[in-house]
Amino acid sequence: MNKELFEALSLLEKENNIDAEKLIETVKSGIMKAIKKDYPNCENISVEIDPESGHFEMKILKEIVEGEPEDPDNQISLDEARTISKRSRVGGTCEIKLNPAKFGRVAAQNAKQSIKHEIKGFERDKLIEQYKDKVYECVPATVQKVEPATLNAVVTIDHNEVYFIRKEQIPGEVLKPGDVIQVYVVGVSQPDKKPSIRISRTHRELVKRLFEREIPEIADGIVEIRAISRVAGARSKIAVMSTDPNVDAIGACIGPGKSRITAIVNELKGEKIDIILWSEDPEEFIAKALAPAEVKSVEIYEDEEVRECRVIVPNNQLSLAIGNKGQNAKLAAGLTGYRIDILPEDPIPEEDSEE
Repeated sequence: MNKELFEALSLLEKENNIDAEKLIETVKSGIMKAIKKDYPNCENISVEIDPESGHFEMKILKEIVEGEPEDPDNQISLDEARTISKRSRVGGTCEIKLNPAKFGRVAAQNAKQSIKHEIKGFERDKLIEQYKDKVYECVPATVQKVEPATLNAVVTIDHNEVYFIRKEQIPGEVLKPGDVIQVYVVGVSQPDKKPSIRISRTHRELVKRLFEREIPEIADGIVEIRAISRVAGARSKIAVMSTDPNVDAIGACIGPGKSRITAIVNELKGEKIDIILWSEDPEEFIAKALAPAEVKSVEIYEDEEVRECRVIVPNNQLSLAIGNKGQNAKLAAGLTGYRIDILPEDPIPEEDSEE
């Protein structure tokens, strides 16, 4: 029984990289709960586990009293105590050993859930410690395999395997084993089985991190990212401003020969990116956010509870301002924080609208 226990403990320690002392405390706690189930009124239970010596002992402790004990669960008569140890004395403690063969397996079952819970906690803490500097950051990941049916993938980050679900991949992206991709670490989750890292390529913060990495002026704080709106795989809009009047924020993001923006677009598998100049003036900012469409005027409704505005565009710019399936308008709204009603400059004749 002792050999089986210590072999199991050693395996758990190696497989989960858990501190031996913490693991032993967890097992002891589970065993004590199991003993308590059989001896519910017993106040003193001792469990000793020493992997170095191979010592595993379980016992209940009772106070030695003269005559018949008033509390048989926690007291034992001197006469009975002396059948266990001849050195027993009134007022001392009698150690009553329990059979490991009897309680060991029962205790293991009772401790199983507790140990599982603790292991998940250890794993979570280990992941948090390992990834504390990577959460909310962009990191490289190598694709190991892709499930043909679901297109979910397994990637490695710092030699750790991470499950990468399809809905967090860029729409239309086809991953292949060996691909090295940039992913955004959303956080550490704890599903039923084991804790894991949550990663994404659809998160708008991925775009921000790629800009920070590719553009020195952003990393240095000369150019600031003020807002981002994204439809992953299709288009992103990013609003920037310069803290230095001598630095062109948009030019810095595009880079010489479009080299900087091209690197980001390539990483995002061709996703279009509109770089918008931030403005403190909401009307001006809304007009710029609807690029590439030309805007004639912006009128912000005076409603403190709802941020809404009406935008007038030339008739020939209406479809461009709205975009395919409303995408451009949706991105502009996400970038500015305003609900945008887009109207043509000249009313469309009814017969034309009916057609």
